[in-house]
Amino acid sequence: MDFAYDARQADAEALAYVRKETLDIFNRLHSILEDVCFVNRIHEEYSGIPILPNLRCGAWYVDPAMATDVPAYFKSTDGHFGNWSFNLRRPNLHLLPVVMENSGMILVDSTRAGKRIPDALSKTVPIWCAVVNRVMALVHPTRGDWDTELYCPPIAVSEQERLQIKAKLDQWAQALVNSSYVLPDLPLPLRPLWITPSTSVFPRLPTKGNMKYLPVICLSTSKQVHEGVERRAHGFSYVQGSGDDHELWGMGLTPQMFWENKDKLVGTDRDILPSVVTAVVASSKIRAAGDTWKVLPTPIAVVNGLLHIGSVNDMPSKPQFRLPDDNTKVSYVVISAEAPLPEGDDELKATSSKDMLRLKLAEGKKEQIHFLQSILPDSTQFVRESLAEGHAVCICCDSGKDASVGVALAALQLFFDDQGKLHLEEGGSGAPASVSKQSIRTRLQWIISSRPQANPSRATLKRVNEFLLSPPSFRHK
Repeated sequence: MDFAYDARQADAEALAYVRKETLDIFNRLHSILEDVCFVNRIHEEYSGIPILPNLRCGAWYVDPAMATDVPAYFKSTDGHFGNWSFNLRRPNLHLLPVVMENSGMILVDSTRAGKRIPDALSKTVPIWCAVVNRVMALVHPTRGDWDTELYCPPIAVSEQERLQIKAKLDQWAQALVNSSYVLPDLPLPLRPLWITPSTSVFPRLPTKGNMKYLPVICLSTSKQVHEGVERRAHGFSYVQGSGDDHELWGMGLTPQMFWENKDKLVGTDRDILPSVVTAVVASSKIRAAGDTWKVLPTPIAVVNGLLHIGSVNDMPSKPQFRLPDDNTKVSYVVISAEAPLPEGDDELKATSSKDMLRLKLAEGKKEQIHFLQSILPDSTQFVRESLAEGHAVCICCDSGKDASVGVALAALQLFFDDQGKLHLEEGGSGAPASVSKQSIRTRLQWIISSRPQANPSRATLKRVNEFLLSPPSFRHK
C-alpha cells in the first residue's frame, strides 16, 4: 500500500516537474533559438525559395529579416481527425502568386509533444494543395495529366485517414469554384513535401526548366522528444513546440517583440529574465509618435477602396483625413479596447467629431452584446453618412482582423450591391431585400481577398449575421 502511494506521489511529482519545465520562459526562448538554427539551415539549403511562417506559432521561428512579408494562415484544426476542411474563411489564395513567382515556398510551423509534424502541415496544407489543383483541373479540363492526388506524410497520416480526406476533395473544390474568389492560372500543380529535424536526406528539387510541380515545403522545426521535454547541457530544458500557445508562458511577449529584442532576451540569466520580459512588453505598449501610417490600411478592391480596414496600432499619431497617394477624403471608425487612440491637434479637433467615430470595445461575452446592440448600429450609421458625403471610410480595430472586419462586413451588405456598387437608397434602416447568409459570405470573401490577414472570430460573425438578418427588436432581448 505504501509502495503504491509512493509510486503515485512520484508520478505526480514527475508530472509537476515536466509542467514547470514546459512553462518556464527561459526554457521556451532557448528552445526556440535552437529550432531557429535548424530553420536557418533549411533556408540556406533552399536559398532561392521564399520562407514563410505559418501563423501564429511559425512566427517565433522565422527571422523577419529573411521571411517573405506574406504570412500564411493554415490552421491545425482544419486537419484534425474527422474535422478536415478547406475553409473558405482562410483560403490562403494570396500565397499562390508567391509560389508561382518563386517556383515554390517553404512554410514553417511546429508542434508539441506527441507528434513530429503538426496537423497544419501534415493535412491542412496537403488538402489546400489538392483542392487548388482540382480547381485548376475543373477550370481547365483539357489538362489531362494534371496531378490532383492528395499527398500526405505516411509517418503522420495513415492511408485510411488519407482516403477519408480524399473522398471530400471534390466537394471542397466545387465550393471554391462557386465562391467569389479568383485564382491565378497555375503553370504546374502544387506538391507538398516535408522536412523535420529527423529528416536524413532533404528533398532534391529539379531545376526550373525541368519542374513537374511547384513544391510547397512543409518545415516542422521542433525535434520530437520524450514527453516533450529534454535536458540540454547548456543549462536549459528543450521544450518541443515552444512557440505554441504563447499566451500560457510568454508573459505578454509576442514573436515580434522576441525578434526585436532577441539578443537581450536570450542573453539574460534565468533569474532576471521575467523582469526583462515584463519591461520589454511594457515598452512595446508605449505608442511611438509618428506622422505616417506604420502599415497602410487595406482598401477593399471590389468597392474600389471606398472602405478600408486597418489596425489602431498602425495609425499615425494625428489623424490624416486623406490617405497617402489618394486624394479622396477619408473618415474613420476607430474601435479600441486598450490601445491609445490617436489625438488630434486643435485644428483637427474641429472636424474630428464629424470625421472620426471612436468606440470602445473590450473582449468578453458581454462586449459581444455591446458589439451587436451599439457598435454595429452606430458604426454603420456613421459609415452611411460618410459615404453619402463622398468620403471613403477607414475602419480600424486593435488587431485589424476582427471587430473592424465585422463592421466592414455589415457595411458592405447594407450599402453595396452584389457587384460592389454603392447603394444608399435603403437608408441604412434595415437589411436590403437581397440579404442572405450567402450574400454575407460573399462579402466576407471580398474582404479576405483584399486583406488575407482578416480573421473575424465566430462570435463576431454571429453578431453580424444577427444584426443583418434579425429585426432590431430581437437585438435588444
